[in-house]
Amino acid sequence: MTKAAKTIQKIAGKDPISAAIVLGSGLSAVGDLLEDKVTIPYSELKGFPGGGVSGHGRDLLIGQMGGKRIAILTGREHYYEHGNAAAMRPALEAMAELGAETLLLTNSAGSLDERYRPGDLMLISDHINYAGMNPLIGEPTDRRFVNMVDCYNPDLRDKAKAIGERLGFAVGEGIYLWYSGPSFETIAEIQMAIRLGANAVGMSTAPEVILGRFLGMKVWACSSITNMGAGLSNEKISHEHTKTMAVQGAEKLKRLIPALVEEL
Repeated sequence: MTKAAKTIQKIAGKDPISAAIVLGSGLSAVGDLLEDKVTIPYSELKGFPGGGVSGHGRDLLIGQMGGKRIAILTGREHYYEHGNAAAMRPALEAMAELGAETLLLTNSAGSLDERYRPGDLMLISDHINYAGMNPLIGEPTDRRFVNMVDCYNPDLRDKAKAIGERLGFAVGEGIYLWYSGPSFETIAEIQMAIRLGANAVGMSTAPEVILGRFLGMKVWACSSITNMGAGLSNEKISHEHTKTMAVQGAEKLKRLIPALVEEL
């Protein structure tokens, strides 16, 4: 067992977790829903995200949600921070060692599709790794050849769509294009992404999906739409704008995620 997993067990107890949730920019309010919460700063956990990005938390939360014991990572590390696509591997390995069979990922993303407007949620049905990097580069075993068909679990997507309908808001799905960042996309790049078949674009998530499947977890991911892509509206795209608009999606995720956890 990794040093990080041992530290978590020492602080939060050895009862296994059912799932791990990773929160994206401006979505930390989801962590407030945990009951009997134990908070562990990333700085105490070897290999967990370091400096971080504004709008992302820097704590691991362990507690109860939807009748399950789960872990919430209140922030992630991004490829654009240091050029390491495998930055989240130690944290996700620790989650798997603690018993997580399901990985729930969230992010803030720009829409390329008029059906998805700021404030909407879009389940990710598949992704395009436009950044081209892979977190399994350097993995020496044949486990690196991960099958990515249905990497975004269809059953979990169907459950989330049904839950959204029950809660009174639409939860559609689409293809996410991973762009490395940290600069936002140009108008020409957005037009290229549309022609490639993408419905949303963002700077995270795809590496974690690959790692989650590598670790044998079921993976689900949802984008909180914060803006339209460059050239698709008159809004001024910025990180501050992303954090502000993510609050709208966070309110929906605060209702969707606990209901989904109940059905795991």
